Amino acid sequence: MPDADELVASALAAVRGTDVRHAERQLDHLMVGTGVADGTTAVDEALLRRLLRALGRLWLRGWQPVDVDRITGRRLDARAARLVRHAMAVQRRDQAEPVPAWWDDQLRALAATTGDDRSVLTSWAAREGLDRADALRTAVDTLALVESLPPIAVLRPPPGTSGAALSRAAGTARSGSPMLDRVRALLAKAESTTFPAEAEALTGKAQELIARHSIDEALLAAGAESGDLPGGVRLSTDTPYAGAKALLVQEVAAANRCEAVWSDDLGFATVLGWPADLVAVELLYTSLLVQATAAMLRGRAERRPGSGRRTKVWDESFLNAFALRIGERLRTATEAATDAATDADKATAGAERLLPVLAARGEAVRERLDTLFPGVTRRRLSVRDAEGWSSGTSAADRASLDVGGGRKPRQVPGRPDPR
Repeated sequence: MPDADELVASALAAVRGTDVRHAERQLDHLMVGTGVADGTTAVDEALLRRLLRALGRLWLRGWQPVDVDRITGRRLDARAARLVRHAMAVQRRDQAEPVPAWWDDQLRALAATTGDDRSVLTSWAAREGLDRADALRTAVDTLALVESLPPIAVLRPPPGTSGAALSRAAGTARSGSPMLDRVRALLAKAESTTFPAEAEALTGKAQELIARHSIDEALLAAGAESGDLPGGVRLSTDTPYAGAKALLVQEVAAANRCEAVWSDDLGFATVLGWPADLVAVELLYTSLLVQATAAMLRGRAERRPGSGRRTKVWDESFLNAFALRIGERLRTATEAATDAATDADKATAGAERLLPVLAARGEAVRERLDTLFPGVTRRRLSVRDAEGWSSGTSAADRASLDVGGGRKPRQVPGRPDPR
């Protein structure tokens, strides 16, 4: 009789194949177990061991807990994602090597817990209300996915590696400051109001706070000895309208002196930059996506009767135009904030410091991009609905947001000429 590890390996090989009946037979063998006392428990333990090993390999290949959680929910379902969270919590509990604080922050945000003292699979299945057959099927599918994920850019040192014990890795956002709390409150009000003028005033104030903070951070860092590299974050660009979401990431990133790379097949965009700028990109992208979606839904209701255009085509054009117009407004606001800070710098220091500092930081971000993403390509954006384009541009004019610099990234959808 095969042991538990052999049964798991056979089930994995079967689900990766095309013979559905063979896969079901292998799952039946898992149900039976090893044929000895506690045989089913041995299967559960073998599944968990293999899942933990697979997760450990992913951390060294650039994946972070939030990334694995996101893609598991995207490609499988929420139940599978909760199983992965359960396994990550077990792994963290048993981890002896240094674990960075941001790693624990991610697990905490995912509510990753180990549950009770029963088998991980049994505990998870009980929470989900699954019988053993469905639980094993989901567990094997989850394991197959985790083992198949490709390497991605290593943005931060994972647990057990050099630099993992640092209190804050380069590029890690400091999320608990009073300034960021004020920005979040302003953006939350901007998202909830139904009055465009009020939303513009609220987001404008948020932009002002973030822009000033970003410049202050740049000048502060320039006066200190540091070997830090620019860091990075990954932002979800799931369907529907993944391309439009990636374009919005690009525009917000470019306006904040960051670079963005879209991984369409994995459902996220990677943004590279310095800590204060990455904070701005995360906050603004999240808020603008909410505002853009709400404006799109209002725009649908205002469309001319009998326009004959498909809703999806109109929506895509609307969101693309919204993203591009927002990018223009962000860059304009950024330039104004930079000019004001430069004038103040000249008056107080007697010489220009800010522009060389920003140029050096921008070059460091570009070098980081070339290191992590050599050979990135640009995709061209097509516009298929002039009415949707016009409506999206008007909606962006009513949204207004700012912060960061004005460079155009090279690696996600390019800017079209509307037609």
